Amino acid sequence: MKKQTVLLFLLAAFAIKTTAQNIDINILKGINKNETAFKNTYFNTTADLVTPLSFAVPAAIAATGFITKNNLLKKDAVFIAGTYIGSALVTYSIKHIAKRQRPYQKYSFIAQRIDADNDLSFPSGHTSAAFATATSVALRYKKWYFVAPAYIFAGSVAWARMYQGVHYPSDVLTGALIGAGSAWLGYKVQERWFTKKKKIVAPITLN
Repeated sequence: MKKQTVLLFLLAAFAIKTTAQNIDINILKGINKNETAFKNTYFNTTADLVTPLSFAVPAAIAATGFITKNNLLKKDAVFIAGTYIGSALVTYSIKHIAKRQRPYQKYSFIAQRIDADNDLSFPSGHTSAAFATATSVALRYKKWYFVAPAYIFAGSVAWARMYQGVHYPSDVLTGALIGAGSAWLGYKVQERWFTKKKKIVAPITLN
């Protein structure tokens, strides 16, 4: 009875894995096909901007904070930079554990449109970084003219990595969750830390 249960469990797990993998590659096929010059230019540009912007955004906020002597902006810069570093550590740790091949390496019908920096696919580092920065900005600056462009850019990066043939949909979805999750966690830690700090330095008043 136990052997039958284990066998059924293994068969179910295999069926789920196979179905998920089929969905993954079928979605990717639809995104990866139909190459155009505009798509190549737009998606290559957005993907190439991820790392520079991940450094430039907190650097610009920090510089503004020092120039205007605004301590809140300095804290925001630390938060955004810390989120990027945290998401990168999680992403690349998982990459080296999962060791998933890139789509174009496994499937000959997937077009490779850029030279990938390594052979590891899961999760997407570009997507993780883009969503880490976008979510950090959205949490600190809630106006639509900050939030909308940040997430349009992050979404474009995720789509670009699939169009370029270097990531599956599950890679970019996981990368987005890691990036956004790192930002949310960092925001909560920062919020709690400064709340406690304010309580510690608050003057004691006598009734």
